[in-house]
Amino acid sequence: MFNKNIKLVIAGLIIAYAIYQFVEGNIGNGIFLILLSLIFVFLYFRNEMILLAFLRMRKQDLEGTQKWLDKIKNPESALIVKQQGYYNYLHGIIHSQKNLTQAEKYFRKALKLGLTMDYDIAMAKLSLAGIAMQKRRKREATTLLQEAKKLDKNNMLTEQIKMMQQQMKKI
Repeated sequence: MFNKNIKLVIAGLIIAYAIYQFVEGNIGNGIFLILLSLIFVFLYFRNEMILLAFLRMRKQDLEGTQKWLDKIKNPESALIVKQQGYYNYLHGIIHSQKNLTQAEKYFRKALKLGLTMDYDIAMAKLSLAGIAMQKRRKREATTLLQEAKKLDKNNMLTEQIKMMQQQMKKI
């Protein structure tokens, strides 16, 4: 895994060499090098380790997800801000199975750094509401549930939200 700035430098060098190839008359080589540089630009915005961690998460393999996330040694220098949000989001999901206090910390940091998709924000708020409910903070859980309900535009989390609202009545 390369640092985020090294990825841009490599892309810039490849583009410079592609321009040189165009000047020399090797159009095919230049086009191929431009396409090759696009891979590094893509990996600048979408970190390869986080993509692989999401693939593991999709298969419900939390240990595999943790292994891919552990390969990112220094998230502040290796990831852009949105990727740091998803890094913390994935850690929050992993720790929600074991340590709720740790999971709450990761979800809050993920929301602070920012997540791209409304569904992910709603899921993080729903998880935070569940943690707040287990810690007997009903008012905070209620507001987080309402925010999650507003963000869930495709109604993918409606059953979980209704189930949590039913549990809130028991508290």
